[in-house]
Amino acid sequence: MDSKAILPLIMYGFIGWAFCAATMGISMAITSPTAALWIHATLAPLYFIGLTRLYYRTSGRPSPLTTSLFFVCFVIFIDFFLVALVILHSFDMFASLLGTWIPFALIFLSSYLTGVVAQRRKAAAIRQI
Repeated sequence: MDSKAILPLIMYGFIGWAFCAATMGISMAITSPTAALWIHATLAPLYFIGLTRLYYRTSGRPSPLTTSLFFVCFVIFIDFFLVALVILHSFDMFASLLGTWIPFALIFLSSYLTGVVAQRRKAAAIRQI
């Protein structure tokens, strides 16, 4: 993967993570922790569907598998090194299925399926030309 492919992935991954962080921050301030986790688990895949669609419209070089793996690994990396180590000083968040593992799985799945659909549409459009 060249730098032209990785820079947009980093940018979109960061934007998706920032949306998720903002969702958690706002939700924790206005509702219960459990409700905040459900809101985050619901919105995280929606954020990444939108970002993946935008990514494939503008760049879309790597495969859907590579893209979705990059996005979820980016989010895990930032959650581990920034959120857990620096902000919370605890790895307790990784003990929660609803707090981390379900959103991680949904981010991967939503990005992957969106990438597959985007590539199929692109291939169909090319065949029509």
